Amino acid sequence: MVDYFLRHKVISWMVVLLLSVGGVTSFFGLGQLEFPEFTIRNAVVITQYPGATPKQVEEEVTLPLEKAIQQIPNLKRVSSVNSSGLSQITLELESSVREDEMQQYWDLLRRKINDAQSSLPPGSGSSIVNDDFGDVFGLLYNLSGKGYSAHDLEDQADFLQRELTLVEGVKKVSIVGARSEQVIVALDRDRMQALNISPDQLANLLNAQNVVGDAGRIRQNGLSLELQPSGEFQSVQDLERLVVGRPGNGGLIRLGDIASVSREYTESPSRLYHTDGETALSLGISFASGVNVVEVGALVDKRLGELESRMPLGMELTTVYHQPQVVDEAVSGFLINLAEAVGIVILVLLVFMGVKSGVLMGLVLLITILGTFVMMSIHGIELQKISLGALIIALGMLVDNAIVVTEGMLIGLKRGKTKRQAAFEVVNQNRMPLLGATVIAITAFAPIGLSPDATGEFVGSLFWVLCYSLLLSWITALTLTPFFFDMFFREARETAGSDTDENQEEDPYRGVIFRGFRSLLSWAIRLRWLTLGGAVALLVAAVMSFGQVKNAFFPDASTPLFFVDVWMPEGTDVLATEARIADLEQQVLKMDKVNHVTSVTGGGAQRFTLTYSPEDSYASFGQLIVETQDRASREARMEKVIRLVRAEYPEVEYKVQALQVGPSAKASLEARLYGEDPAVLRQLAGKVRSVFEEEPLADSIRLSWRNRVNRIEPEFLDDQARRVGVTRDSLHQALLINSDGESVGVYREGSELIPILLRGEERQRFDLDTLASLNVWSDEQETYVPAGSVMGPLETELRDPLIKRRDRQRMLAVYAEPMPLSGETAASVLGRIRPKIEAIELPEGYHLEWGGEYETSSEAQEALFSSLPMGLLGMFVITVLLFSNLRQALAIWSIVPLTLIGIVSGLIVFGAPFTFMALLGTLSLIGMVLKNAIVLVEEINVQLDEQEDRFQAVVQAAVSRVRPVSMAAITTMLGMIPLFPDAFFSSMAVVIVFGLGVATLLTLVVLPVAYCAFFRIPTGNKSMKTS
Repeated sequence: MVDYFLRHKVISWMVVLLLSVGGVTSFFGLGQLEFPEFTIRNAVVITQYPGATPKQVEEEVTLPLEKAIQQIPNLKRVSSVNSSGLSQITLELESSVREDEMQQYWDLLRRKINDAQSSLPPGSGSSIVNDDFGDVFGLLYNLSGKGYSAHDLEDQADFLQRELTLVEGVKKVSIVGARSEQVIVALDRDRMQALNISPDQLANLLNAQNVVGDAGRIRQNGLSLELQPSGEFQSVQDLERLVVGRPGNGGLIRLGDIASVSREYTESPSRLYHTDGETALSLGISFASGVNVVEVGALVDKRLGELESRMPLGMELTTVYHQPQVVDEAVSGFLINLAEAVGIVILVLLVFMGVKSGVLMGLVLLITILGTFVMMSIHGIELQKISLGALIIALGMLVDNAIVVTEGMLIGLKRGKTKRQAAFEVVNQNRMPLLGATVIAITAFAPIGLSPDATGEFVGSLFWVLCYSLLLSWITALTLTPFFFDMFFREARETAGSDTDENQEEDPYRGVIFRGFRSLLSWAIRLRWLTLGGAVALLVAAVMSFGQVKNAFFPDASTPLFFVDVWMPEGTDVLATEARIADLEQQVLKMDKVNHVTSVTGGGAQRFTLTYSPEDSYASFGQLIVETQDRASREARMEKVIRLVRAEYPEVEYKVQALQVGPSAKASLEARLYGEDPAVLRQLAGKVRSVFEEEPLADSIRLSWRNRVNRIEPEFLDDQARRVGVTRDSLHQALLINSDGESVGVYREGSELIPILLRGEERQRFDLDTLASLNVWSDEQETYVPAGSVMGPLETELRDPLIKRRDRQRMLAVYAEPMPLSGETAASVLGRIRPKIEAIELPEGYHLEWGGEYETSSEAQEALFSSLPMGLLGMFVITVLLFSNLRQALAIWSIVPLTLIGIVSGLIVFGAPFTFMALLGTLSLIGMVLKNAIVLVEEINVQLDEQEDRFQAVVQAAVSRVRPVSMAAITTMLGMIPLFPDAFFSSMAVVIVFGLGVATLLTLVVLPVAYCAFFRIPTGNKSMKTS
């Protein structure tokens, strides 16, 4: 291969040109994201059961549906929330299910749910399957306008939706927060009773009057003429003219005589939005798959600029989240980091390897990186923090192979060989060890790429980018490095008699550094047991000190956004929640360095990033999305908001949290209690909560079932009701009309279908004292009777507003968060409270399970470690095969545990937590260390073959590897410097820099000592070979 590239220079230049042009072209064609996407394998089954209690919903709706769902293959988890009149079942598929297979599973789910409908109780609605959890609205806006009505905002939002859907690359435009309208028929109970008109009579009339029906056709003179009777309501006022009187009543009785008709917004909206204190609608835009979000974002911005002139004066579109801008800034910043890292590596090479060698290896490095862009394009890997971070991590390893080859050829020239002789000798000697070392380095990252869970999917591009780049670096080191070397360097000067006289060869290792290292290593080998004992002592100290290192999963994102989640006491009306949230919003707006505040009441916002999980729909829940000027001001404002909520909103439960990076849990700390009896579960949860509250650094403590709420239970008197001909359904209807209102039809207005509600007059609603005098229609007597005659005393009862289930068991969770900005991690808080909670005695049939960040992290590590043993075994087997010697392989692997010394010391010095990315850094470090160790042991074998003195052979081999091994380590370490400020990669950078720095010293010193110990190589004259 070397000979071919040296003899066919045109081919060599063509390869260089193809990789360079192809890399540049691929780079500009790659998609861009801030972080890689991961698949959300969830679906929700929603079923309404009006009037049912949470327990009835659970037993009559959820249980039959859970039984049907359990038949879905590859089902990971089923959880449900049962509230008054509503069942919400969430299912999650196993991580092994590919994204392109998911639609098949959702189709099967719909069939199973459809088959189960026959087992649901009368009165329950049809189940709805929602599998759109993968929709991410990377462009999120709020539309507001002071002085404009909700209807005006809706019209403008509809207009923007139609226009923006046409932009190329836009998949979907969603509008949330529009308040639905109702036509209210407010009944006068006294007039209804006087005229003896029943509610059912009105309902039937309203339904019959406003239906769309087929009246047939008349054929006349060869034409077919449609019959379309008039009579549909043309305006709300038409309803008041509807005749409702029966024949024989003495005259026409119209609806307006017994009721007032008005058009109003619903009293129980599902979502309410505000932006900077103004009523707003949320406009979310999602991108089509595979597009460049930065380019599509620019097209959307351009179109919005064009539409700005058509927006009413004073109506504004406020940006909540602009993913293209975030992506552009993140990718641009990371490309700068990559350029800095490449510059640092090349500068180090220029300083320590000389100008020609530095330029040579810099060219090879750039070509390798460009070739990697080509492979990323083929694989479909976008430019994002993980893939670009992988390139930065790989930089030192990418030049490692080229350093070994260049160093070998330089030594060959100094020893009087020709350039081609030096190239052939170095390549032939090192190609298999370098290949083995490269494959081992790739295998070290394999558990990352092969991890089957969402976290593995999230960071999987790290493995593939490293795999492609390292393989390319091996190929370019063996082909393009000799090619450029042949161009850059002249043949060695020939001196008579010096070509074959080894004593006349120039000693390339006579410098001060080499002589000092030779002396140090010689003493270390002579005192081998003291050296090895010292290394083991340092390892033991590192293991013992690891307990001081904090554990975390993923850090917060650097985006200057944070969330304030607020839970009012359960049972709070959504409009009362809105008022409280609006008050908090105004106070946060007054804080300096706060750009915008968006509030959402009734549930979470639209999902604008994969790591944001919207809260379920609760009337008592509200959320603020606060945008600050920068990350520093974000943390300061978070602290101020926490103090504000504690001081002025003592009745609420809250959580203040920054935007997360990577898959996250519902709460950082979660203790789940399983059992059948809700009362026992609440009793146990109270004990668990007490332990959380005793922990000073635990915050945002709350229960998943929330607080119990009062329920009014009018007693239905069967005997009395039977005597007067009143049914339970008639009583329910009377109570419903007097409170929320009964839906009796629709009013058509263009494409809108507006519900018509029969409701009591405002002065007669929500008054408990008047319930007994409420009129109930008796079908048997065809008249009204007082509700008090069929209804006993009103009693209130505390009940659970929610019953949650998980994996077909009742489950009550206690949630908490580590104190924000305290520096505490969930793992450290859990470590203190876990023994106390697990000491709580549980009754038979009840058990405790830990969720939160502990579970998420454990699942990610379990998935990672599931393939790690095979990866480590493969790496060890490759090491044995390279040398066909078990003892040499053991000597090489003896260095691996010692890397913990550098890892622990670095994390403690910087106060960095051991995150999931630090774990990945540790795995990558194993590959780097083994790579250097293999190169050193290979050189030891070469020197042992050439020299009689085995001790000197080992020392000489180590001395000859000082520069390539050190250069590879230094370039990697310095190349990681741009990652230190990045919150996501900082812990990984610390692990690699400190771990590799210590490991390099251990490789150059402890490995030769261990080799001599394994093979019992003595010092002095005893080390001479025996024939």
